[in-house]
This record gives sequence, structure tokens and C-alpha cells, in this order.
Amino acid sequence: KSDSDTYTCDIGDAQSRAKLVVQEMPVLFKQELRNEEAKEGKQVKLTCELSKPDAPVKWMKGDTVLYASEKYEFKQCGTVAELIIRDVKSVDS
Repeated sequence: KSDSDTYTCDIGDAQSRAKLVVQEMPVLFKQELRNEEAKEGKQVKLTCELSKPDAPVKWMKGDTVLYASEKYEFKQCGTVAELIIRDVKSVDS
């Protein structure tokens, strides 16, 4: 997308211009989240794989957006996004 712009070929006495518009491909799931079970007090990791590296990811529990904290850790490396939930309790289900 950042390559979208007007490009010019300049030969000194004349110029030719063209506009390039790059249409972004949508981000899709190559591997979706899987159901997990964990024992109370342990940690669990939820992982998904995306079709584009470093795509923006928002993690949610129900309708609530999650933020990084002692409880929640987010990792993203290339196309893999992970949510680590520490010290799981029954309310985390």
C-alpha cells in the first residue's frame, strides 16, 4: 500500500506520469484459534496464524478488549499471533 503514489519518467525535455494504486489483500486466518482446557492456576496460550505478517491484532474476551498486563501477554512474530493468559481462573472461561 505504501507504494501507492504518482511516478514520473523524466527525460529532461519531457515527462510522463502515472498514478499507481495498490489494492491491499484482506488479512485472513491460515489457522484459527483452537479450543483449550487448562487447570486453574496454570497458564494457557491461544495461537492463530494470519495470511499477512505483522497484521494488527486485537484480542477480546467476549465483547471486552484485552490489554497487556500481568494477566495477559500478547506476542506476534510474522504471521503468528499469541495470547498468553496467566494464572487462569474459572472466570477466564
